[in-house]
Amino acid sequence: MSAQQHGHSHGHGHSHSHSHGHAHGHGHVPAADFDWDALAAHLELEADLRAGAVTEAGQWLFGLHGEGEVRRVLDVGSGPGVIAGLLAEVFPAAEVVAVDQSAALLERARTRSGGRLGTQQADLPEEFGKLGEADLIWSGNAVHHLGDQQAALTSLAGVLRPGGLLAVAESGLPARYLPRDFGLGRPGFQARMDAAHEDGFSAMRAELPGSTQEIEDWPAMLRRAGLTPTGTRTFLVDHPAPLAGPVRGYLHTQLTRRHDQLAEQLDAEDRATLEALLAEDALTGILHRPDAFYLSAMTVHTARRD
Repeated sequence: MSAQQHGHSHGHGHSHSHSHGHAHGHGHVPAADFDWDALAAHLELEADLRAGAVTEAGQWLFGLHGEGEVRRVLDVGSGPGVIAGLLAEVFPAAEVVAVDQSAALLERARTRSGGRLGTQQADLPEEFGKLGEADLIWSGNAVHHLGDQQAALTSLAGVLRPGGLLAVAESGLPARYLPRDFGLGRPGFQARMDAAHEDGFSAMRAELPGSTQEIEDWPAMLRRAGLTPTGTRTFLVDHPAPLAGPVRGYLHTQLTRRHDQLAEQLDAEDRATLEALLAEDALTGILHRPDAFYLSAMTVHTARRD
């Protein structure tokens, strides 16, 4: 279940059955045939885009935790460990453990952290019992890949030590990366893409094992998990135009995924617009446009175990 911070908005098809990242993009490609290095690079860049917001969120969690010592931190659905590494900087005295279903992504987490991070492979929801106790649990866009989101939160709450915090990064706002009217096709292209993506996300959730419909009121769900909500905050991810090359490459990959997932649901004009944005040599493509930016928002819901 590797999440990495996509808001569900960002990657869905984002995540997979297994991992945010994965899920959101590869459908049912057998693991042996899947390009884990390409996925890891994409997830790392996605997390790097949010590094400032995550660090700000981590400092907020540090203050929320108060006097209690934070000895062990879990990042559940960690992907290649970018966020776990940022949390390790905010909580330097803690053992920080990246938890994911993918051994390949956890190996990447170990390598990129120089051994600073611990890792735990776990197939969730079956193996919540393998996680061990923690003073702080971060889960970014991972819970929505489990069929029963309430049961997942209750399982995570059960791992917390008394006084421990659970921080769930879910919802937020979809990314925006072009003006409403950017000179190709009918204005409002991104809003129509988002609507098609939301339908696809609902279909993905309906197909998950044990899928349970839930009103996604995260503080209420945390309360039902036996925790005391301690606040919700939203952190801005803002990369203005003109974008650096790696961010453009990230957007090109995201739009390629959207094309793979949604092309049949778009009308001919929007499909042509999407293909024009993907054209690698055209000045109208996302790799070259001077008006491309990246703006999103990450919402973090927190609660404490009394």
